Amino acid sequence: MGPIEDRSEIVFFDVETTVPTRPGQGFAILEFGAILVCPRKLTELQFYSTLVRPANPALISPISERCNGITAEAVSSAPTFADIAETVFDLLHGRIWAGHNIIRFDCVRIRDAFAEINRPAPEPKGAIDSLVLLTQKFGRRAGDMKMATLATYFGLGRQTHRSLDDVRMNLEVLKYCATVLFLESSLPDVFTVNCWVSPNATTRSRSNGKTLLDGSSLDMKKESVLSSSPPNQSEEERHPIFSLAMHSSAGAESNMAVTNMVRQDPFNLASLSDEIEKPIQEIPQMSSSAATSESCSSSIVVLDPDEISIPSISASLVPFYRGSQRIELLHNGFPFQLCCNRLKVRFGVSTKFCDSAGRPKLNLVIYASSSLCKALDACDSVAQRLSLESGSSSDWRPVVTRKDGYLNCPTIRLHIPTAVCGNVAIYATEIYQRESSGTVQRLLFSKFDAEELGSLFTPGTFVDAVFSLDPYDYQQNAGIKLFAKKLTIHCN
Repeated sequence: MGPIEDRSEIVFFDVETTVPTRPGQGFAILEFGAILVCPRKLTELQFYSTLVRPANPALISPISERCNGITAEAVSSAPTFADIAETVFDLLHGRIWAGHNIIRFDCVRIRDAFAEINRPAPEPKGAIDSLVLLTQKFGRRAGDMKMATLATYFGLGRQTHRSLDDVRMNLEVLKYCATVLFLESSLPDVFTVNCWVSPNATTRSRSNGKTLLDGSSLDMKKESVLSSSPPNQSEEERHPIFSLAMHSSAGAESNMAVTNMVRQDPFNLASLSDEIEKPIQEIPQMSSSAATSESCSSSIVVLDPDEISIPSISASLVPFYRGSQRIELLHNGFPFQLCCNRLKVRFGVSTKFCDSAGRPKLNLVIYASSSLCKALDACDSVAQRLSLESGSSSDWRPVVTRKDGYLNCPTIRLHIPTAVCGNVAIYATEIYQRESSGTVQRLLFSKFDAEELGSLFTPGTFVDAVFSLDPYDYQQNAGIKLFAKKLTIHCN
């Protein structure tokens, strides 16, 4: 093996694991697969794949088998992770790591596996997480951006949830996404207007309040990627995948920014230039329990309040940023969001408070049903108890508001987060409109306009909402904030 600084290959890798069935239970690697790729020609240089026998085969539960099809019998004669550790280390150490959702899941599993056998873990030269990268640059046009969804979008077949198959599918998805972005960048005014907006999307602008089918009101100034390339750059270096491969994503806000369709340059990856140099360990990690659902679906469990089992609610402290920790709420050991239908708006969009950039912090006050109150009160209790046990002295603010005279009308506050795409502020919440006929249309906004948004969420309006529960502890105030991920407005 040559010097680390000479190891320029990209290693795409994936692990399949057991699925924990109770809080605190860890993961066990069942399969490891990787391919070495030339970053300039995207040719496959080497591949490696093996099943892995866990120390405790009982961890392979029926849920785990349904996730990836790997049974205890299949791994009974496979090597242990200790047996393959040297090979895995040699494949990964000093190279650029790439994969779908590897920062939050696969990288953590690799480090944990090496720690369990008391060996130093491999370190990357850089990391490319295609989930974050493609969410930022390709947008939500392909849906939830899971590998299976992306593969279906491009007609690449069905994801098998087997390591080597998933790795090769990941590389193919990157190629397709990069090609689409490359084509769009050549004729941005044609492709962007006609292709970025889905067929059932409605674009709104306060200037006319009507659907913009020709995109004339959208300010989408873009430059061709070819015109921005240095004159002495080779065709190989201008290849879209090479551009994707040598950059990665930085910042959670940019991950949210793509949910709306205001873009300045869909192929300008300058904003990603620093991430490739960041060591993995500096990126906020998920705990084993927080990452449970990532092992199978790369998503969070979405539950109706009536599906919540109060005894199954728990909370754990997970690493956050530069040594800090945050509280994460779990249901049966899984991170979760709530989905509520026909919530009634009590107070429309409030702009009372502003962020550091002077933009209003948008939120709605919603009437809460008894089942929703019951679930949220339980989450409050669990999170507050952990907050006190962890040494916090902050004042806890209940997530459900109950005031004198309104004992039978408890309310919650749903926050509509904003994100910045270039110099443009946009809503990070997906907003839809349900017509009386039952047709649902996506609303896309050409600019940040709190007054326009307020005209949609008037008191008495019914909305369907999917929202996250995010405990916070800031400046002696603590509690749970509810961030709207998706809102569907009911039209009378």
